[in-house]
Amino acid sequence: MDDFTASSTALVTCRMRAVHGRLDAAPIIDDPWGDTLVPAAVLRVLLEKMAPERLAAATELADEELAQAADQFVRNFGPYGNVILRTRYTEEALAAAVARGVRQYVIIGAGFDSFMLRQPAWAQGLTIIEIDHPASQALKRRRLEECGIEVPANAHFTPADLGKTSVREALENSVFDPREPAFFAWLGVTMYLTRSENLGTLRSVAEVSAPGSEIAFSYMHQAVFDSAGADVEGYDELETSVRSVGEPLVSGFNPDTLEEDLASVGLVLLEGCTDAELEQRYDPQGLNKLEGFDISLIARAGPAA
Repeated sequence: MDDFTASSTALVTCRMRAVHGRLDAAPIIDDPWGDTLVPAAVLRVLLEKMAPERLAAATELADEELAQAADQFVRNFGPYGNVILRTRYTEEALAAAVARGVRQYVIIGAGFDSFMLRQPAWAQGLTIIEIDHPASQALKRRRLEECGIEVPANAHFTPADLGKTSVREALENSVFDPREPAFFAWLGVTMYLTRSENLGTLRSVAEVSAPGSEIAFSYMHQAVFDSAGADVEGYDELETSVRSVGEPLVSGFNPDTLEEDLASVGLVLLEGCTDAELEQRYDPQGLNKLEGFDISLIARAGPAA
């Protein structure tokens, strides 16, 4: 797996978060790092691969025009609202966990997540561990170095191909302390994995979770896979775009049976939300026009007693 294949959707979501802060009326998160970490050369490749019908002339655009074209693409791309809403939800849940005394934050499939670079004062006591595919992590570290950005002392990279290595095994080679509670984030990943792989990851999280730990993870409704995306607005564009960069959509969960699924791997469901519910919570007047996917959900779970 090369750098681009490993990181394309991560780069797009990173840019989405930056676009939200610049273009939306009343941003609910503040994450400008996509403007720094996703350079024009990368934008060009992303647009040519993910939206060739919209930006056939991308190779001829100057950097400023290219950036504007990229902003327009990501702002109107189907998962945009979900990316913003799930980020707000997860970091709000993390803040609540820290207030309870949690001091470890594990980001599974971290991609170009920038929390380590913009961590608020309440996060300074956290140990932040990013787990990701070695190619994705290498690209991120290279971009940080190229931009002259120093990795904070409390942030740690743990390269792992989770198709071959479990979360538990990855954390055994890190500064993670399984005796202490942790907050895990697993966003924008489950839809690219099989059901067996997803349950295996959740089971692995449960195995290393001390009492008081939590995981927030996003997923797509399994019904959309059972019906091949029939009648779901924006699904075809999403599926075609991610498949074009080697990341086809594979599976989801059924929210009606999620509690059962979690129980089977040693976890208890604490909360489940749809994009619509999160939009009502964080942007009740619809000022940002986030319009999340009907098929996108997020869940928060903890280890069974």
